[in-house]
Amino acid sequence: MVEIFSSGAGKGDEPLGVTCEGRANPTSGAASDGHCFLSALRAASMYLDLHVNQVNALNVFPVPDGDTGTNMSLTMRAAVGEVGDKSYSSVSELARVVAHGALMGARGNSGVILSQILRGIARAFDGKGVLSAADLSKALEEGAATAYKGVMKPVEGTILTVAREAAGAAGRAASAGGSIEEVLTSAVAEAKASLARTPNLLPVLAEAGVVDAGGQGFTIILEGILRHMRGESLVEAPVGEAVVQHARAPEGEFNYDTQFIIQGAVLDVGSIRDQIAVMGDSVLVVGDAQTVKVHVHTDNPGKVIEYRLSQGQLTSVVVENMQLQYEDFKREADPQPPVSALAATLVNSSATVGDIATVAVASGNGLRRVFESLGASAIVPGGQTMNPSTQDLLFAISSVSSGKVILLPNNSNVILTAQQAKDLSAKQVVVVPTHTIPQGIAALLAYNYQAGLEANVEFMTKASGQVQTGEITRAVRSVQVNGLSIAEGQIIGLLNGELVTVGAEIPLVMTELLERMRAGEHEIITIYYGEGLTPEEAAETAEGIRRRYPDLDVEVLDGGQAYYYYIISAE
Repeated sequence: MVEIFSSGAGKGDEPLGVTCEGRANPTSGAASDGHCFLSALRAASMYLDLHVNQVNALNVFPVPDGDTGTNMSLTMRAAVGEVGDKSYSSVSELARVVAHGALMGARGNSGVILSQILRGIARAFDGKGVLSAADLSKALEEGAATAYKGVMKPVEGTILTVAREAAGAAGRAASAGGSIEEVLTSAVAEAKASLARTPNLLPVLAEAGVVDAGGQGFTIILEGILRHMRGESLVEAPVGEAVVQHARAPEGEFNYDTQFIIQGAVLDVGSIRDQIAVMGDSVLVVGDAQTVKVHVHTDNPGKVIEYRLSQGQLTSVVVENMQLQYEDFKREADPQPPVSALAATLVNSSATVGDIATVAVASGNGLRRVFESLGASAIVPGGQTMNPSTQDLLFAISSVSSGKVILLPNNSNVILTAQQAKDLSAKQVVVVPTHTIPQGIAALLAYNYQAGLEANVEFMTKASGQVQTGEITRAVRSVQVNGLSIAEGQIIGLLNGELVTVGAEIPLVMTELLERMRAGEHEIITIYYGEGLTPEEAAETAEGIRRRYPDLDVEVLDGGQAYYYYIISAE
C-alpha cells in the first residue's frame, strides 16, 4: 500500500485521507492512480455541494434565481456520477469518463466552462496510467486553454481568468520540482488571489461588491481536492462566506440526504450504525464485513463523509439538499403528470410540418402552453429557475422526428449548453440564440413552414432581435449596482437582462420599466404573470397599462413562471 493524495498526518502517526494501490514513490507521494484521482474528485464535488449557496449568492444582480453554484454542482455531480461503480486504475481512462459525464451533465454557462476545463484535463492525461506533479500542472494549463477556446468572446475577471492563473502557478511549482500537493497548494493559493482580483477586471463586480461566482466555484473545487489530499475537514467553511438562508421543509429535522457505500475488509456494521445515528435521523445502515450501505438525513454531511473515510473505500456517494428539492417541488407542483429530469415534453413532434422541428426551453406551465400553441415540436423544462443540461437538450433533439432542428434556448445562461448539444448531435441543428422568453416567442411567430432551414433561421433571428424584454422580481439582498442603491426585499425591474429600476411596489416599478422600454413607441405589450399572482391582479395591471398607453394593444397571459412577477414583451 502506498499513500497517494495524502501527505498530512492525523492523531499520532496515522495518515489522513485515502491510501491506494498505485505506482508512486512511497516517500514523496509523487504520483496518483485513477482510484485516488476519483476519490479526490468526489471530495471536490462534495465540498462544492456544501458551498452551493455561497456561490449562488455572488450573482451580480440580486435576483432570486442566481444559480451558478447549483449549475457547477450539478455538472460536477454528473462528472463523477458517470463513473458509477466501475473501477478505473489508470488516470487516463478515468479522466475520459469524467469529462464525458461533465460534457453531458453541463448546466448553464459556468457548468459548460467547467466541463471544458475537465475536457482539457482529460486530453492532457491521455495515455497516463498514473499522475505526476508535472502531469497535473500541464493538465490544469490544458484545461484552462480548452475553456478559453470554448467561449466565443472570453471575458477576463471570470472563471476563465481564475483557471488560467491557477494553472500558471501550478506550472511554476512543478518546474521548481514540487510534489502533487505542492503544485495544488500553489494552484489554490493563486486561484484565491486571482478570485480576489476579479472585481478589478470587471467593474460590475466591484460595484456590486462581489467576486466572480464561477471563479469562486472553481476555487472551491480545487480547494476540495487539496483538503482531501491533506486529510483536512471538508466542512470547515471559509471565513466570511455569504450564505443564503432558507426556511426548512416541513418534514424532518435535517436538510441533507446523504448516501454512500463503504467497502472494506473487517467492517463493523453495528459500530458504524451507532456512530451514524448520532449525526442525523432516518438512519439506515445495512451490510456485512465487506460492504456497508449508509443512508442518513443530516445538516452536516461533511462530518458523516469524514467518518466514513476512516472506515474504508467509498463508492456511490450522493449528497442531496432536501430543502432545495422541497422548494423545487413547491414551485413545480402541478396536477398534470410530472416531467422527468431528462424528458422533454413532445407536444407536436408527430405533426411537424415540413422537415424542420423546433425545440424550445421554457419554465412555468403557462409558458410551456404558449410554446405548444405556437407549434414547438418539443419543450425542455427549464430556464430561469433551472438550466437544462446538455443531455436534456440532446434528448429533446433526438426525440423529434425531423433530422433538422432549430433550438431556442430562451435564456442567456442556456446558450452555451445549447451550442454544446448542437455540436454533439448527429442531426443538423441550428441554435437561434434567444436570450429571453419573449425573444423565443417572437422567433416562433416568425417561423415559416414553407421556408427552408437557413431562411427560417434568418427570419427567426431577426424577429427575436426586435423584441424588448422586461422582467419584474424582488431583490434577495442589498447591493449597489448600475448606479442603483437596492435594499433586500425591494421590487426591481430588468430591461433586456440589465437591472434598470427599483421601487417599493410592483406598479411603480412597472411604470418606470415601461417608460424605459419606450412602450408608447410599440404596438403590442404582452405581460406574462408569474405563479405568485392571481388573474385578477394581472388584469388590473394590464388595465393600468391601457389607461397610460391607450393606443397600445395589451395582452395578458398566464406564464406560471417562478420568482418573476411579470415578464413583459414589447413589439
